[in-house]
Amino acid sequence: MHLLCDPHTHTLFSRHAYSTLEENVRAAAARGLELLGTAEHFSKMLYPVDDPRNYQYYENFDVWPREVDGVYLARSAEADIVDLEGHLFGHDIVFENHFSGSKRPEPVTVKDLVFRGCDYVIASVHDKTFAQGATQAQMTQAYLGALDDPKVFILGHIGRTGLDIDVDEILLHARELGKCIEINEHSLAGDYGRTPARCRAIAERCAELGVQIATSTDAHISYAVGDFQSVASLLDEVRFPEELIVTRSRAAFLDAIVAAGVSKRSKL
Repeated sequence: MHLLCDPHTHTLFSRHAYSTLEENVRAAAARGLELLGTAEHFSKMLYPVDDPRNYQYYENFDVWPREVDGVYLARSAEADIVDLEGHLFGHDIVFENHFSGSKRPEPVTVKDLVFRGCDYVIASVHDKTFAQGATQAQMTQAYLGALDDPKVFILGHIGRTGLDIDVDEILLHARELGKCIEINEHSLAGDYGRTPARCRAIAERCAELGVQIATSTDAHISYAVGDFQSVASLLDEVRFPEELIVTRSRAAFLDAIVAAGVSKRSKL
């Protein structure tokens, strides 16, 4: 099984990660990857104060080359789901000024500011406070709402949170939109209790329902980039259909983004 894309990795910008973009690219090239996605955390875990200067990283993506040493560099963000409607972090934070201090022609939400520079977005849950006391239907709706965001392409590590959700309803909605469920190496290899069993069940159900998946490492250090040992073993064990794995090649991944309407071909 070929897993030639790693669309969910982090650099020092995410604060609890340890490598630079350059170090991650070198690791990706050494692993023979065709595509590296840098999906920095976009959530309240990064900055205690909302200030446009904290987000200038996302406004300067154009300086990145698109390819280095045969590795395509995809630009992304891992955005936190923050409420039961499926809104994503930054949807309600408005900036009137540019990070330079000058006035913007029009106010912009942080979410829109960040997302317009991304090729795709990963929507994940980290802080589960908003889900306390939620019913299964409510928590399921949070994921459905996140999937409906035009820029979201991947639901991140849904097997790790332990939240009570209707998995089939979420998977079927992802299939309808041409979007993906993440199978995450960090979730499988880490010390997360019943998470591996939940991830396996989700992978099996994706195969049964014909839902696309995106494999990733969720690497927070360069040494983990492209290391899919646990993911590959799981997919082999459940005999997962390779045609449903959008990360099997650079072409398959980019084609899937375009097919889902997340990005235009001319922008990639």
